[in-house]
Amino acid sequence: MRIYFLSEIPCALFINGALFGTVDLFERSVEISPLDGVFCELKPCGYLPVRFRLNEAFLFAPPPQTQLYFTENGAAVYCRDFKRADPQMHLLWQTRQSGALLTLYVQGTLQLVISDGRDIHTVALPWALEHSRCRAAGDFFVLESDTHFALLDRTGTICAFAEGKVLECGDPLRAEIFFRDSMQHSAVCEYRGGKPTACKIYTAREATEATFAAAFFESVLIGADATPFLTPALADKAPMLREFLGDFRSVVVRERPNTAGLVYEIRPRVFEVRDFCVVLDENRKIENVRACT
Repeated sequence: MRIYFLSEIPCALFINGALFGTVDLFERSVEISPLDGVFCELKPCGYLPVRFRLNEAFLFAPPPQTQLYFTENGAAVYCRDFKRADPQMHLLWQTRQSGALLTLYVQGTLQLVISDGRDIHTVALPWALEHSRCRAAGDFFVLESDTHFALLDRTGTICAFAEGKVLECGDPLRAEIFFRDSMQHSAVCEYRGGKPTACKIYTAREATEATFAAAFFESVLIGADATPFLTPALADKAPMLREFLGDFRSVVVRERPNTAGLVYEIRPRVFEVRDFCVVLDENRKIENVRACT
């Protein structure tokens, strides 16, 4: 079985103790039989390694810090959420906002403690917020780094987390979100009471012939207007496309023309990539959408 390895940070990959090379966000692959139950270890510099046995059980329930993606060519193992090797606690900042004391620190993972004098809540945060600052937004809290933001309530529940920037801090909160997809979509969203109430989507570039199918499915995924891709007959059915395609989570660009891979979660940390094709008319408008055979 062809296994592709990816990691959110560069790692040395060892299989049964033998060094196979470096793994990062560019996939590397090796032929492995799950029946052999090989021992895999990914060792990043400054972080604790991720270790697992790649056997049949792994294919059904990969452990925390790993995600498994089944494709027509094999399976991809993506390692993430690495823990710092330094066991000491490092205080990053402490601030009082709206009657609560907030403390951000690193001890293996990035953690935020919210204390209001009655209750104490601790929440694990993504590393993208390590160099963040905190502001009150009504009865909520906003953490902002140079690249990401998070909106949390007083119990530490993350109401929103995205790559983007806060435009207006309050309740409502306005923020711009960057999708980093093939058409570089962005959205200006408004949050009231910690929930999104309105979003306006913008497009920075046109779809190319190579990304046409992916750009169409990305538009459906984020709720952008997909009708410019469609023939008039199919445009009338545009509101039904999301239901027809199901609950896919992301889109993968394929080399095959007019094809894109849609990523579906089938179990916790287990995903399946299903290829969908678009059929174009003479004006390069989509007249049909179907699962590829």
